[in-house]
Amino acid sequence: MLLYFLRHGKAGRRTEWSGPDSERSLTEEGVVLLEREALNLAALFAAPDLILTSPLVRASQTAAITARGYGAPCQVVMEELLAPGFGRKQLGKILDEHSNAATLMLVGHEPDFSLTAAALIGGARIVFGKGDFVVVSLPIPGVLEGMLVAHIPARVLAGLGAELPQTG
Repeated sequence: MLLYFLRHGKAGRRTEWSGPDSERSLTEEGVVLLEREALNLAALFAAPDLILTSPLVRASQTAAITARGYGAPCQVVMEELLAPGFGRKQLGKILDEHSNAATLMLVGHEPDFSLTAAALIGGARIVFGKGDFVVVSLPIPGVLEGMLVAHIPARVLAGLGAELPQTG
């Protein structure tokens, strides 16, 4: 199985947000960068069988933009286990539930993704910036041990050359 980990894009600052943190959304810049990133992800990596997203607004926005970038029908499903506090235990439950998938995309948060991905590949240090993308291969079903396939920063994916669709 391939796991695509995608940290949510650039969101408004916590210190400038007065509502619940779960409702903090992507900035305009974050949306534009993710649109570029999504087109490039679609050009470089096969569409996932399913996109699972944290219930937090910035993550679900990231998942929706990414699904649109693939152009093909990519189902996006909200997954409570991807909320802050996600780790190996929650990943195991997700993988048990979706064991028939060849490729899953998980959209979530830090520091959860760094800690979980690092544990999967034997403890190497991985840090997810906003919008960063990591691919981990899990070759043995049911075993949470794998290898790092790719770690691509958002700024690299957003700058690979895909043009944003023209509007208006």
